[in-house]
Amino acid sequence: MGGTSPKVKLQQKDFISWFEIPAINFQQSVNFYNQIFGIDMETNIDDNYAMAFFPVSNGIGGSIVAGPGSTPGDSGPLIYLNAGNDLNLVLRNVENAGGRIVMPKTLISEESGYFAIFIDSEGNKLALYSSQ
Repeated sequence: MGGTSPKVKLQQKDFISWFEIPAINFQQSVNFYNQIFGIDMETNIDDNYAMAFFPVSNGIGGSIVAGPGSTPGDSGPLIYLNAGNDLNLVLRNVENAGGRIVMPKTLISEESGYFAIFIDSEGNKLALYSSQ
């Protein structure tokens, strides 16, 4: 029968629908993100997994997750977290919360905005994004 499948062309607004940041020390990770963003994450803990949810009113959400298969790392895909209008407001909290700044606020272009890269309290490499 062979043959080729027809090519699918996705027209998506966003190509990320959800993200999970792995943690070993769950509470330390929750505290880290609560501190750098000034938020209070809702948690859900059962016998196998612990999850803490980033508060969103609309758009893409995500969580911190601890449990089987949730291994922090500094390689692999890089997630860019929205840091509002000026990522320095979040970035300045990273080191006090137990993280490390790898790349300071850097201009992508005037049209595209700025980014910075950090290592969180669990050893995950992530980025921040802002338009200004």
